[in-house]
Amino acid sequence: MNPFLRRRIFEPLSAWRNDSSKIRYWKELEKSQYFTGEELRSIQWRRLKDLLRIAYERNEYYRKRFQSVGVTPEDIRNATELKILPILTKRELRENINEMITEDYHLDRLMKFKTGGSTGKPLDLYITEECSELRNACARRHDRWSGWEVGEPVGSLWGNTSGPRGIKETLKWHLLEPYIVLDTMHMDGEAVKRFAREWKKVRPTLLFGHAHSIYLLSRYVEELSLDEIRPRGIISTSMTLLPHERKHIENTFGNIVFDRYGCEEVSLIGSECEAHDGMHMNVEHLYIEFEGRTGMGIDVTSEPQPSGIIVTDLMNFAMPLIRYAVEDMGICRNRMCRCGRGLPLMDGVVGRVADFLIKADGTQVAGISLIENTLTKYPGLDQMQIVQEEVSWFRILLVTGAVYREETGMGLVRYFQSIFGEVKIDLEFVESIPRERNGKYRFSKCNVH
Repeated sequence: MNPFLRRRIFEPLSAWRNDSSKIRYWKELEKSQYFTGEELRSIQWRRLKDLLRIAYERNEYYRKRFQSVGVTPEDIRNATELKILPILTKRELRENINEMITEDYHLDRLMKFKTGGSTGKPLDLYITEECSELRNACARRHDRWSGWEVGEPVGSLWGNTSGPRGIKETLKWHLLEPYIVLDTMHMDGEAVKRFAREWKKVRPTLLFGHAHSIYLLSRYVEELSLDEIRPRGIISTSMTLLPHERKHIENTFGNIVFDRYGCEEVSLIGSECEAHDGMHMNVEHLYIEFEGRTGMGIDVTSEPQPSGIIVTDLMNFAMPLIRYAVEDMGICRNRMCRCGRGLPLMDGVVGRVADFLIKADGTQVAGISLIENTLTKYPGLDQMQIVQEEVSWFRILLVTGAVYREETGMGLVRYFQSIFGEVKIDLEFVESIPRERNGKYRFSKCNVH
């Protein structure tokens, strides 16, 4: 079916029939991305004040949090005063889910989903259908930055997914949102060949998925000499691409990768635009803080360091997340993008707090940096994962290539001991790096508590 028909006929009809605000809101977002920083800050602060007021008046859990520090929403007039409110941790969220539902919202009428599976302790989260629609509208705006257009098919690399089921989902697939899926939990040569055949039939214009999974797909495409998968745009999410991975993807598919950052709890946080000069922060939907920084998620120091990312979801009134620590580390600078959008930039996400490794003196080391300094410099290493079981014990899982030699392993041991001291290093040779339960990869895992 022609994407124009989906975009101009079937989607508007569906929105009218279901009384959906998605299209209208998406068009508003297309305009607001070019508002000035001051205009966007005004929208953001107004929505934040509305959220704080409703949380204080109608949410018992947050009313107690306000009272615990002796403030009311009226007392919060700027970014500094907002920091008086305590940070919400994943543990607190997990232990107080039922108490965090705002009055007049009923669980059986809310959309429920789970996240946090990579830690082994999933979270139950609740949003309204309207909040979901607003999130989808925002994602659409950022999808279009890659060159994809509304109504065009998408090829996704995701874990534990399947195609449409039943008549209703099949009709929606044909008339509104055609897509194909490569399940990253079962990704091998045969699965990639099937995906290529589907791609040729459906002809997606966007390749979207976990960063490392897209890299592995590019490796298979090269090894199997497949030429069917030719996206117009590529969006990489869930984790940071290493430079050599990005280069391989772009060389294989002939397109520049667009980085994206988000989490299940609050959806999209930041996205690259066509300038590829950092990720624009989604400030219409979120109030984003970097620990120790101020303002609209903008770092005012000249030499910013990785900081804990704290978000307040401005769209979820049913189960508010106010000053929620997503347990990621990011870098932000006081600069705007040459593309002309008023959405401020963050330089990037360094990694998850759980993926920082610990030295004997308590110093933290970014696992992604260790991977980058070894995987690309030691010959014969195809994939690698660092697991810190104890402060003095590391397991390093290795997928090796034909040119791997024993000297490479010895060099790895020496390198890690130069960083962490006289620690025990166990090299484990595996056929593939195991994925987490959600289909993602983690380059490093810290099990030290």
